[in-house]
Amino acid sequence: MSIRVQDSGTSAGELAGRLNWLRAGVLGANDGIVSVAAVVVGVAGVTTDSTPILIAGLAAVIGGAISMALGEYVSVSSQTDSQRALGIEEDEVVSPWHAALASAIAFLAGSLLPMLAVMLPPAPARVPVTFVAVLLALALTGWVAAWIGHANTRRAALRVVAGGALALVATYGIGLWLNSAGVSF
Repeated sequence: MSIRVQDSGTSAGELAGRLNWLRAGVLGANDGIVSVAAVVVGVAGVTTDSTPILIAGLAAVIGGAISMALGEYVSVSSQTDSQRALGIEEDEVVSPWHAALASAIAFLAGSLLPMLAVMLPPAPARVPVTFVAVLLALALTGWVAAWIGHANTRRAALRVVAGGALALVATYGIGLWLNSAGVSF
């Protein structure tokens, strides 16, 4: 597959860098939304106490942002090594540091939504508010990513929403099961 750059003043290296930031940003935001939401609704299935939900959520935010940044750095570093070995010019090589930073920032930004959605409403509304906010945000990120990439926006949004819903239902179900088994905080 080749990327054809029309005469827009954008070099292949600049385009690769933009696509790298976009990929890292979309993946980071989606992972921030889904993984943090899954953790907090799982804990909310066990307890209505805000403290354990907040602690678990913050741990997921910090651990996830670091993990995403590290994963992007390692992945793009491997790609960069291969590009250099194939003789691609230095200004066209993607920066692993840029990908890592974009992924970490996007993860942090995405993680804010489920944290706010689960912590701000009263206890009985936490889980439903989080489900709705997360699924709407995932629909939006899926749609935007597909629109930017000139892909089918509806299919992309549905795919992301279905995956996010599966994660939320699974972790909330486990939380409810643990609660019914007598696990408490």
